[in-house]
Amino acid sequence: MFVLILTFLFACLLSLYGVPLARRAALLYNIVDKPDGKLKHQREPVPYLGGLAIYLAFLMSLAFTFEFRHDVLGVILGGTIVVMLGLIDDFGVLSPMTKLIGQVLTVFILIKSGIRISIAALPDWLDLVLTVWWMVGLINAFNLLDIMDGLAAGVGVVSASCLMIVSLLNGDQGTAVMLAALVGSLLGFLRYNWHPATIYMGDTGAMFIGLMLGALSMIGQYAARQDLALLSPVFILGVPIFDTMFVMYVRYRRGLPMFLGSPDHMPLRLRRWGLSVTQVVTLSYAASAVFGGLGILLIYADRQAAFAICIFSGAAALAAAYGLLKVDTRAPQAVASDPAPAVTVTRKAGSA
Repeated sequence: MFVLILTFLFACLLSLYGVPLARRAALLYNIVDKPDGKLKHQREPVPYLGGLAIYLAFLMSLAFTFEFRHDVLGVILGGTIVVMLGLIDDFGVLSPMTKLIGQVLTVFILIKSGIRISIAALPDWLDLVLTVWWMVGLINAFNLLDIMDGLAAGVGVVSASCLMIVSLLNGDQGTAVMLAALVGSLLGFLRYNWHPATIYMGDTGAMFIGLMLGALSMIGQYAARQDLALLSPVFILGVPIFDTMFVMYVRYRRGLPMFLGSPDHMPLRLRRWGLSVTQVVTLSYAASAVFGGLGILLIYADRQAAFAICIFSGAAALAAAYGLLKVDTRAPQAVASDPAPAVTVTRKAGSA
């Protein structure tokens, strides 16, 4: 427990120190997100490179406090590759297909390190397909969720905290320490990314969060009591998964490309509904905490109770999706009391 707390504190302090440095560097070299009057409504350009500060704080805190093992090195190598991909993408020179290929190659590095989905009832090839689908989906889900000040980082904190609780309950100190490092680095960044944000994490940070949470969720043990507990990571990471599936459904129904930027996301529809940025982000944190708690409960519930949790959660998700579909994204936005709307969708149409 001492190592876990020490790693968390190191990561948080390093992030608090490193994020302003990254901001100054981004401003110096004009690595900024500029308002375009369409999807990006911040009042002035906001620098990127926050994701690089998150990654360095995470890595350095582990280097000071943690003894690396084989699977940990695989996660760190995969995270490093994703960070490089995101950094190149933040410069606007990476096509969606190239980025997707890089993500798939990163997943195979994780598989080679022994980090994969393993379900005894399924054939090995199907486990591998599910691993690639899970990882690529989560990497892009957090990238899609990074559309509002404090949203992706805060949801990442809540999700990582729930996974850390699962790891501690399972006695997996190593995974818990890595999650503590992620929580600390995200909290330090959130100090500067809270509305109105002075720095964004960019694709660098969003894809890194998605990869780390996806990979570390596969290391955990879930189905000791009953098989439905295998769905626990889906609950814990439910907010980005729900938003991604909702956006994909809306764009499919409208005949739009999946990677085209549009105001169809759950948080942006809540803004249209009249909530402020702070209210939307806080509501997203609360939803993430509730579903994360249900995910933890799912592990220890009997089969009948677990089935009830799944039915209730599915019904709640469908009801939320139905309500969000009723929001007219073409109407003028109803703005709640909010000093500076800073809704920022991904940096270019090809990656939203």
